[in-house]
Amino acid sequence: MIGKTVLVTGAAKRVGRSIARELHAAGANIVVHYRSAHADAMAMAAELNAQRPDSAFCLQADLLDIGALSRLVANSVAHFGRLDALVNNASTFFATPLGEIDLADWDDLMGSNLKAPLFLTQAAAPHLKARHGVVVNITDIHAERPLAGYPLYCAAKAGLLGLTRALAIELAPEVRVNAVAPGPILWPDDSAFDSAERARIVEHTLLKHAGSPLDVARTVRFLIDDASYVTGQVINVDGGRSAHL
Repeated sequence: MIGKTVLVTGAAKRVGRSIARELHAAGANIVVHYRSAHADAMAMAAELNAQRPDSAFCLQADLLDIGALSRLVANSVAHFGRLDALVNNASTFFATPLGEIDLADWDDLMGSNLKAPLFLTQAAAPHLKARHGVVVNITDIHAERPLAGYPLYCAAKAGLLGLTRALAIELAPEVRVNAVAPGPILWPDDSAFDSAERARIVEHTLLKHAGSPLDVARTVRFLIDDASYVTGQVINVDGGRSAHL
């Protein structure tokens, strides 16, 4: 991946940060996108640039602002001169019990998990085609096996899974489009899952332990750098949990 440029949304924290580090270690230049985590993004870029000068820089954008997405792509290309891969990682996740869902929930969850990946990929498509590039979407195992209490999030991720397959058709043969669907990798920052629920979820995996962000990052790297005959697919990184949900 030496010399290639990858735009990773939500790259300042959590799984996105691990993806950025893994791709950078493989030789890629990284566009560290963030929405509000300015300090984390700057620290991420500084860390990567300390390892290899001028190999990372930060761009802020609210992905719910569709007009900002074309600027995000244009500024990425302007800085590094090319765009070889896009990782649609940024996401929001929160419960939406049926009967309490409102339009703000819809706009947030559908916007970050489905609408933004579509319009960002559309904006990036000409540049990716020129480089025979790659798109990797971060979905969720609950896109296909819904999680109780989270109908809107699951529907949004299901839409992203369907979009992955549709875009693989639309962008072929120049661009490959795949998805990674994590299982129990990182728990939410809030208290949505208590220790007992976490233990129950982990026990339900075949491997009997939680995964790490590096498991997702390595799979993203594989799809970008070492899967030249793979497109329109989703890889579940979940310790086997989805095999018997």
